[in-house]
Formats: sequence, structure tokens, C-alpha cells
Amino acid sequence: MSTFMAKASNVERQWYVIDAEGLVLGRLASQIALILRGKHKATFTPHVDTGDYVIVVNADKMVLTGKKLDQKTYLYHTGYAGGQKEISYRVLMDKKPEFVLKEAVRGMLPKGPLGYAMMKKLHVYSGATHEHQAQKPVAFDLKTLNK
Repeated sequence: MSTFMAKASNVERQWYVIDAEGLVLGRLASQIALILRGKHKATFTPHVDTGDYVIVVNADKMVLTGKKLDQKTYLYHTGYAGGQKEISYRVLMDKKPEFVLKEAVRGMLPKGPLGYAMMKKLHVYSGATHEHQAQKPVAFDLKTLNK
């Protein structure tokens, strides 16, 4: 019996909606990365994008545990000499909560073309509404992955 290898043309994708209200950022990001990668399916193949689409709503109501809102910082560089900047997560969560979740998920996905393709399947919204009703997304219960 040989090992099953999925082909990109045969992958069936599903659309899921996750409500991020009250969920912890890191735990939510790891579960989303698992779905985007396709590890929740029996047909998972490491070198093929077998993952599903994920829509996250209420990203502005995510929580960070402990004192991370004030102590954790996001570092970036402007590209100019001496251009390293840092911003606290409290300010970042107020301005761009979608960016915070996308960056957390991006760090958990593979680097390179495969990871970039997986990131395109993630849609994050800070409010309770999204614009993907035509895809008929299914509400996803994160407790089903933790069995």
C-alpha cells in the first residue's frame, strides 16, 4: 500500500467562519494556521496546499493574556538607516487588529510560495460582518480540533 499524495487539482476547499471574540491571540492563530495548512484533513500532504479558507470576524475583540498588551512590541524597519521602529501591541490592537492576527498566523505557516498561497486564504475583519456570504461559509468550532 502506498502513501496517499494529494494533487493540487483534486483538493476540495471549504469556507469557515471563526468568531474571535474573547479568544486568545496565540491559540487562535495556531488553530487558524492548522486549518489553512490542511492538517485537519485526512488528505494532508506537506508539499501541496490542501487547506481551507478561513474568515475571522470580531478580530478587535481578541485578547492577549498577562501584560502582553503593554510589554510586547512589534518591531519593523522603514528601510532607511536607523529606521528601526517599535510599537506596543496595545496601540497596534487599537489601530489594526487584523494585522496583529495576520502576522501571528503568518509566522506559523511555511515560508516561501506555499506559505504565501496559504495566507491568501485568510480573511480577517475587525467587525462582526464579512463580505463572503456568497461562498456559504460554515461556522467552525475550534473545540473540534482539540480532540
